[in-house]
Amino acid sequence: MSADTPAAISSDLFRAASGALTRRQLVIGGGAAALAGVPALAHAQSKTIKIGYLTTLSGVRANFGEADPWSLERVRATLKDGLTIGGTTYKVEIVVRDTQSDANRGATMSSELLLREKVDLLLVQDSDAALAAGQLCDVNGVPMVSTMGPWQAITFGRGSTPQKGFPFSFHFFWGADDVLKNFFGMWEPLKVERTLGTLYIDNGPGHAFADPATGIPGGAKQRGYKETNGGFFKIATDDFSNQVSSFKAARANIVSGFAYANHFATFWKQAQQAGYRPEVVTMAASFLFPSAVESLGAAGNGMSTEVWWTPNFPFKSSLTGQSAKALAADWEATTGKQWTQPIGYGHALFEVGIAALKNATNPKDKKAVRDALANLQLDSVVGRIDFKGSPIKSVAVTPMVAGQWRKTKAGSKFPYELVITHNSTAKQIPVEDELKLLSQLKAA
Repeated sequence: MSADTPAAISSDLFRAASGALTRRQLVIGGGAAALAGVPALAHAQSKTIKIGYLTTLSGVRANFGEADPWSLERVRATLKDGLTIGGTTYKVEIVVRDTQSDANRGATMSSELLLREKVDLLLVQDSDAALAAGQLCDVNGVPMVSTMGPWQAITFGRGSTPQKGFPFSFHFFWGADDVLKNFFGMWEPLKVERTLGTLYIDNGPGHAFADPATGIPGGAKQRGYKETNGGFFKIATDDFSNQVSSFKAARANIVSGFAYANHFATFWKQAQQAGYRPEVVTMAASFLFPSAVESLGAAGNGMSTEVWWTPNFPFKSSLTGQSAKALAADWEATTGKQWTQPIGYGHALFEVGIAALKNATNPKDKKAVRDALANLQLDSVVGRIDFKGSPIKSVAVTPMVAGQWRKTKAGSKFPYELVITHNSTAKQIPVEDELKLLSQLKAA
């Protein structure tokens, strides 16, 4: 099976990039309505739609849910007069649970939303939470939509297949195979010897990345790269001298693999101290957020990564009409912080959920909402979300590309910007510049 075949990619491959689960609970409604941005609701249960929202507001992966309270304020503005469907106006209540980066707590919170809160629709912000939540929703007949994790992690992680899908649970995001295509595609035009150094966290995603057939080693062999495999390292590792030494000895021009931002920062510091200076660094999971790049100081210039969403994506919201650029600008103006990739997908999750409710023959009929999701075709702020026409049942594959962080000009609001450098899997997203070698950027 080819390394580029979607079904060949491990279900664990990018679970770390999909966001974490959290433990602390927040119920939106009553006195908590101001935090979450939705009005408290009291009567007419039959004319109230209750939406559950499972996200990551605290814990080690809280950066994936950082924008959620802000996003929910915008949802309040949109839903303040309720939803009119089939001539009936329904109030909307949103009940939020924060699983605090704890997968076990995520399962508990899913059960609470379904069985105690009796939500009509469950929206799940990350794929770790979606594994348990999806199982519960299918058993209890409650429609669910999840995102922020490659579709293989959901389909294969729950023991299904692209042909089988699920009874009530749906997912939209790109595929893990798209990441490998973009990484290797981004490197293809470079005029450097194809020598590659790789290192991987010793966990499920790391092992999937290191798979000799379907991971980076398989892709490297298929494309004529000479890989020096630095092996696995433990989560608590703070010594990468062995990897640095082997990469330097092999004159590895490209460094790749799977590592969190703190691991890479330590590796890079030790590499520079040892005089090892590769021409390209493309690490999965390390550079999703501006803060990770900024933590490297001047050395952050030129780091490359997978790209889910940026203000320069040519899409707009079906909910508010905002372009990707306008949505990001709203965030920056309100918070003073630089945009992050989850803003787009957190917003799109509500786009999908509300579109399904509107398209259902009866938004209080869970089977009707399920059927509306199965037939949904929606242009959103993250691109086309098409469940009806998808060859993968219960999944809509969204576009992703690759990009490089570049230092901005003096006087700019933020120190780095993410430039799109490769788009072979999503031609509708314009390339802004070619990938630059680190030595080119340093000399500029």
